[in-house]
Amino acid sequence: MMSSNRSNRTTVMVSIVLAMLVASMDATIANTTMPIIVKEIGGSDLFAWAFTSYMVLSTVLAPLAGRLSDLFGRKKIYAAGILLFLGGSVLCGLSQSMLQLILFRAIQGIGAGVMMPFPAIIAGDIYPVEQRGKVQAFFTAMWGLAAVLAPLLGTFFVTYLSWRWIFFVNIPICLVSLLALKPYKEVYQAKKSVVDYGGAVLFALGISLLLLTTTIEQYNFIYGALGVVCMVAFFFYEKRHSAPIVPLNLLRNRPVAIMIAVSFISCAALFGTSSFIPLYLQNQGYSLFVSGLALLGTSIGWMVVAVPSGKWVLKYGYKPLLIIGNGLLLVTAIMLYFMGEKTAYWYSFATMTMLGLAYGLIFTVSTIGSQQLVEAHQKGISTSLQLFARNIGTAVSVTIMGAILTKATAFYIGFHGMFVFGFIVCLISMFIPFMIQSTSKQTA
Repeated sequence: MMSSNRSNRTTVMVSIVLAMLVASMDATIANTTMPIIVKEIGGSDLFAWAFTSYMVLSTVLAPLAGRLSDLFGRKKIYAAGILLFLGGSVLCGLSQSMLQLILFRAIQGIGAGVMMPFPAIIAGDIYPVEQRGKVQAFFTAMWGLAAVLAPLLGTFFVTYLSWRWIFFVNIPICLVSLLALKPYKEVYQAKKSVVDYGGAVLFALGISLLLLTTTIEQYNFIYGALGVVCMVAFFFYEKRHSAPIVPLNLLRNRPVAIMIAVSFISCAALFGTSSFIPLYLQNQGYSLFVSGLALLGTSIGWMVVAVPSGKWVLKYGYKPLLIIGNGLLLVTAIMLYFMGEKTAYWYSFATMTMLGLAYGLIFTVSTIGSQQLVEAHQKGISTSLQLFARNIGTAVSVTIMGAILTKATAFYIGFHGMFVFGFIVCLISMFIPFMIQSTSKQTA
């Protein structure tokens, strides 16, 4: 399964890093320019759906893309995702109404959802365990770069060109990503099987309806109830299917199931923090750029632990590392609680660095585990389910934290309330890794 061809590794790394950069940046850059977009094309009552359509579809498509890559190969599915994202970007830039923008953002979201699992999936195919931490750290650097570039580019395009360039800028990056992918010789041999279209539709519909309850204010109960019905139908449908889109037997793999649970609960605890720290710093008088710069602390902390994590897994196993990661997350929640009206900028930066240390350890170890503890033909779906759990946890985190903040009588009361919630969920997440058997280390 490991490729010795360094040129293939280099080209695929260029491809997936660029695709990861644009997909990460595009979710944020629109936030900066949406008021300008609304002023030009109208539809202020619908603009929230431009975010919702992208977020829901990019979240739902990730596990389905992982499974399709197991059936048809990584290169084809990943290239299809880039093309969809590219096409969606062109159409978004040409939008003449808010309804068009919402539809084209949905196409973009489908492309992003297909692309996002592949950095971890392909890295798992072509790099040995001890090197994957370094690769994951490099991917993390792209997230940090996206957090800084997004507001800068958004401001630049709006000031000197047009808001449409926040989408058009994706075109050359996606084209380079496709060209870099072309010479890549795939090392994974796809396992041909019948495609479970019915399961895919039920899963996408059910999760989409459930996610809508976190992003809209009306008819939440109806969306939630319909989502539950679809997911129950999906469960029974998958049990009878010969080649299910989400193999339920994967969840009977105890360490993998526990890592999925840790990914979900840890993200539900504090991952939404990255959305609110810039707001907190802006409330203290810092500029948009300086407040966004604090998020670089998360990337720095992430890379510090991600680089050696592959070797740590081989030496110590998954269980102790996940326990330590969740312990760091608990410390972060305490540090966040003590941030107040006069907290120094360096403290905020240090807190975000601690957050990066925690998630860098949890995510890197769980990604490696999701690949090493399953058979080769399940590696794509197992890896993408980790990403899916994180995305769902993040949606829950942002929704609950946002509700606590907006309903508080004062900003700092709500700010502290968010991290009381985070601390409680961190405590729950802290004890889940203890359920992993110590023998999991031997399979790493």
